Amino acid sequence: MRLGFVLLICLSGTAIVAHAQGSAKLEVGHFSVAPEGAVWPDGWAPLTFKKIDRHTIYELVKDGPVSVVKAVSEASASGMTKAVAIDPREYPIVRWRWKVENLLQKGNVHRKDGDDYPARLYITFAYEPAKVSFGRKLKYQAGRALFGDIPIGALNYIWDGKSPVGTVVDNAFTDFAKMIVVESGPQRIGTWVEEERNVYEDYRAAFGEEPPAISGVAIMSDTDNTKERAVAYYGDIVFVKALK
Repeated sequence: MRLGFVLLICLSGTAIVAHAQGSAKLEVGHFSVAPEGAVWPDGWAPLTFKKIDRHTIYELVKDGPVSVVKAVSEASASGMTKAVAIDPREYPIVRWRWKVENLLQKGNVHRKDGDDYPARLYITFAYEPAKVSFGRKLKYQAGRALFGDIPIGALNYIWDGKSPVGTVVDNAFTDFAKMIVVESGPQRIGTWVEEERNVYEDYRAAFGEEPPAISGVAIMSDTDNTKERAVAYYGDIVFVKALK
């Protein structure tokens, strides 16, 4: 069984540091220009979990003139990650697009045995002690003693099968990860959907504190708990400055 804190493991690889320099957006997942057939786009790395031997398969495929990441999960769990260092005050908006071919019949955002999603984008945050309440510091230190150098929190943007869009709940394994339902139900299956979220505001609403730096971005399609099958596609992921 995947432990909740494992979902918060530091993302591997060298962090891509975001320098402002007048740039209006940061291309975190520039999949559209990657060559078809490549396993890992530039700067991205596998995210795997202890005690889970069966991994989701990710590959770059063509969708018309551009490349996208295709994920096939069969009773499996793994992700693709990229380490970053982004100030969520300067670049609060994340935009991405995705498509799923099916929903999970046994998925349930409230239960450990239903903690699977055909598609998710999750964002981790660095530990900055000055921005963390005393109670969360104690919990973080306890988690760090067990699991090593972990982020202070994560936002999971998920495509769920049942929960209403807008639902925000603790992850079934840990309240250090928040689940935010941005798509739900079968209405948009098989269709590319453009998403936009204010990460800065979502973190403040979910954790009641100012967000620290964004430390990593990951995509994941997982079905290890439900033992089902899911196919999803992920397009480019960018962070942009807020309009003033």
